[in-house]
Amino acid sequence: MKYGIGHLSIIPVRSEPSHKSELISQLLFGETFSVINEQKNWLQIECSYDGYQGWIDGNQFHELIEKDFRSISENNCGISMELSGTAASGSDSVPIVAGSSLPFFDGINFKIGKEKFIYNGQSITADGKTNALLERVAMRYLNAPYLWGGRSPFGIDCSGFTQLVFKFMNVQLKRDAYQQAEQGAIVNFIEETLPGDLAFFNNEEGKIIHVGIILKDNKIIHASGKVRIDKLDHFGIHNACLKKYSHQLKIIKRLL
Repeated sequence: MKYGIGHLSIIPVRSEPSHKSELISQLLFGETFSVINEQKNWLQIECSYDGYQGWIDGNQFHELIEKDFRSISENNCGISMELSGTAASGSDSVPIVAGSSLPFFDGINFKIGKEKFIYNGQSITADGKTNALLERVAMRYLNAPYLWGGRSPFGIDCSGFTQLVFKFMNVQLKRDAYQQAEQGAIVNFIEETLPGDLAFFNNEEGKIIHVGIILKDNKIIHASGKVRIDKLDHFGIHNACLKKYSHQLKIIKRLL
């Protein structure tokens, strides 16, 4: 089996082996994957972080030997907090976005295989996770545009937003909202919610299609058109701009 790592800022993950195919997710710099199929110049991959599968352009494949893949996947990485920063290696550099993984990070240096990088931007390691940090990270994405399949401050969907914010908290969420709804413990009443709980919303058929992060004072931050803050009650999300409920509440889960 082949293994790889994101070596560019953002790598599109598509549903089919074509640039015209639907964008279903993105690999950020430093995230690892295994190759499960190949078709012409396309690779079907399984992301190590969440088990999500999709296709990437073979020209955006940076191979890892199995030993390096295992060591990176099994050790905590640093995570970049800058909306946009740079990782430098020798005379070369790579732009990276918030949420990128920095393997074997010591506060300044990290490495991928034998290649060494320097990252001087704001970052975080596995220690010091608090609800205050979660809200601070979530607010960094405020007004990021909605993008189906997106996972960056420059385009993100609802479950990509929650997944990345919780990545900073060292809590691994699945990729899609309905998958995330299967994780954590149920909170039975909205009066019992705490900041950091996840609220999930369904469509008319009862299928979970949306997720957001509960804040204090009956507010929720979520990606809908853009990452925004709205009011939340037992009916759902009330959008002040639209002057109506935009999402119907289905279930609340606690993972922290």
